[in-house]
Amino acid sequence: MSARADIVIVGAGPAGLAAALAAAPSGARIVVLDDNPAPGGQIWRDGAQATLPAEALRLRERLAACANVRLACATRVVALAGARGLLLEDPERGWRLDYEKLILCTGARELLLPFPGWTLPGVTGAGGLQALIKGGLPVSGEHLVLAGSGPLLLASAATAKANGARVLRIAEQAPWSAVARFALRLPRWPNKLAQSFALHDPGYRANSHVVAALGSERLEGVRLNQGGKLLEIECERLACGFGLIPNIQLAQALGCAIDGNAIAVDAWQASSREAVYAAGECSGFGGSELALVEGAIAGHAAVGEPQRARALWRQRQRWQGFAEALRRDFALDPRLSRLAAPDTLVCRCEDVPYSSLAGQPDWTAAKLASRCGMGACQGRVCGAAAQHLFGWQPPAPRPPFSPARLDTLLQLVEDDGAA
Repeated sequence: MSARADIVIVGAGPAGLAAALAAAPSGARIVVLDDNPAPGGQIWRDGAQATLPAEALRLRERLAACANVRLACATRVVALAGARGLLLEDPERGWRLDYEKLILCTGARELLLPFPGWTLPGVTGAGGLQALIKGGLPVSGEHLVLAGSGPLLLASAATAKANGARVLRIAEQAPWSAVARFALRLPRWPNKLAQSFALHDPGYRANSHVVAALGSERLEGVRLNQGGKLLEIECERLACGFGLIPNIQLAQALGCAIDGNAIAVDAWQASSREAVYAAGECSGFGGSELALVEGAIAGHAAVGEPQRARALWRQRQRWQGFAEALRRDFALDPRLSRLAAPDTLVCRCEDVPYSSLAGQPDWTAAKLASRCGMGACQGRVCGAAAQHLFGWQPPAPRPPFSPARLDTLLQLVEDDGAA
């Protein structure tokens, strides 16, 4: 089974929604794909215990009113299919979707760094905990510690507190001087300043980072380094987030140029690959406001509306300033790369410890020697950690990009046979 669209947008977070709405008035046939059951991405994730902001609801309503936009949720990209095609799968079927223009709004994943005890039940990512709570995880009455870096810690803490958790400590690894410098810049972005007051927590401590998660069968406490002094806090949950890693797998498979760890784009949000654009956190983390304006620029550019795209450049520049402040003031302390002990697992899927990787020259050698990255997550967690720990650049992914049914994969063979 196959279909065709003028524009395919991969990702229905803020960037993907904005791209679709910018391109829709042109009359182009647009398909928006997302692997979540509802649009919104990670930042506007829906669920049993989620409260969506008014802007997210407004964008959903506007998108639903566009007759030329089809939203395909719970749909994953399994493989590339020809020069301008994608092999897709949802819970019911697999099919091929061909496109004239492609806009990648694939978002980002959490960076999880290994430390002793990080695989204990009760330890999650900060964003992961937020997603679990929104999906219905009960946390009422539980004692929670968050550790890592950046505003996501505060947002996750607020979600947990709103659902009855007791937040004991928010350990921010950045020094107080960097946090203060960032806070002094916030008046340039008034809505962010207002958010900072709303998210304030008395348990917040800068110059503080996780050393180890404590417990035998599950998490019982956490050991922190706070200003050079070690302390232990009893808790039932530990949520860690050391920043975000752009999700560039599909871009790598397409052959798009990568700048650092993000998709390289020009002023029109166009990638190095013809007819492929990128917007949002896959082209660099900067929050929902930057994602929205980048998505709109990409949408206008994809349908040949350069003047409308150009009119948004100044707004994008403003939010790029916020993104740069985040990167600079919450840069990770090099000490976080030395948290793992020799027996600390780096690849949880294949039980590969730090000591098995430390002497390897690159990612490929590590996989051959230890099976690192060859488990269920296919390197999505340990690959980013290894890149941060050792400087290894993971190679471009090979299909299938996610587990798929055999009858879906057979469509690639049938297409090749028909050609």
